[in-house]
Amino acid sequence: GVDVTEAFYKGAEISLKTCLTAAELSGEQIEGAILKANSPSCGSCRIYDGTFSGTLTEGDGIFTEMLKARDIQVITEKEEL
Repeated sequence: GVDVTEAFYKGAEISLKTCLTAAELSGEQIEGAILKANSPSCGSCRIYDGTFSGTLTEGDGIFTEMLKARDIQVITEKEEL
């Protein structure tokens, strides 16, 4: 019953900053990410709806949205390369 949306955004922003900083320091580009399927943070194309009922809804997780906005390919552990 508690809205944790703000915490999800903060966690995603910290994670994105960490990834981008590591890529910059190494002189490498982020080619893609393999993230957890159905997660409201990391899911790609389908995520849990937040009701804890196991119901999936169309859409991307918050971190996935941030990566895709930077043209970073995202797949889940359930997909093949």
